[in-house]
Amino acid sequence: MSTPSAKLTVFASGRLACIRITGRANFTSSIDFKLLVNELLQRGFTCFILDLTECLLMDSTFLGVLAGFGLKIDAAKVSVNGEGAANGKGIELLNPNARIAELLENLGVIHLFKVVNGTMDSAMQGLDHTPVQAKPTREEITRNCLDAHKTLMDITPANVPRFKDVTQFLAEDLKKIKNGS
Repeated sequence: MSTPSAKLTVFASGRLACIRITGRANFTSSIDFKLLVNELLQRGFTCFILDLTECLLMDSTFLGVLAGFGLKIDAAKVSVNGEGAANGKGIELLNPNARIAELLENLGVIHLFKVVNGTMDSAMQGLDHTPVQAKPTREEITRNCLDAHKTLMDITPANVPRFKDVTQFLAEDLKKIKNGS
């Protein structure tokens, strides 16, 4: 029995995008997340709050996609509300549970985000849009998983022993898929 992937809901206003992630953020929902944040970036959003209050867990693929998003924002030196985010971060993680915070720390990517605990601004409580879910092919899922794990290894060399076998397997699987095997 497969575990349902996370539900993403977004509230966007001005330059602020608040994305609520509910449930289990896994390799399937990572594709929807990646498409959503890239679309928001293209539309000019510069401040991101990821409400993780109801996010139960994140698998390594989702964490890799999230870290890649953090790198992209960090590289662009995006500021929050035009004033610069605390610690120079343009992405806030609101209420990550202990397990998610521990994973971010252990994978060496926590520095890409500002972690905040508290309540959501009441103006953002009624999130207004559920993005359309992608229907990715097996090749797209495999490529996304491979890229996410490579990102985690690139950010923190200590992740190489953790994920080198996974990335090797995914690279071989991707080759097979492309060759029609």
